[in-house]
Amino acid sequence: MAKVTFTANLMRHVDCPTVQVDGGTVRDVLAKVFAENPRLKSYVVDEQFGLRRHMGIIVDGEIVQDRKRLSDPVDSNSEVYVLQALSGG
Repeated sequence: MAKVTFTANLMRHVDCPTVQVDGGTVRDVLAKVFAENPRLKSYVVDEQFGLRRHMGIIVDGEIVQDRKRLSDPVDSNSEVYVLQALSGG
């Protein structure tokens, strides 16, 4: 099962503990996470299930390339990090 971890910035807004779920793509994995935690969905993805502009996902140390369909592959032993992009100046 893939390990899905959310950064502390996101946890300030919604309870999202680290979980382990099955799935072959980022979309599959997130769909299972959101099924258990529906409130989290609106923070991470838009109405078409594309990654929101202020969010980032890293799978096994690589930034997700497909932000619209979230089709990047996830293995059973992958580590998925969901983070809120921060900006400022």
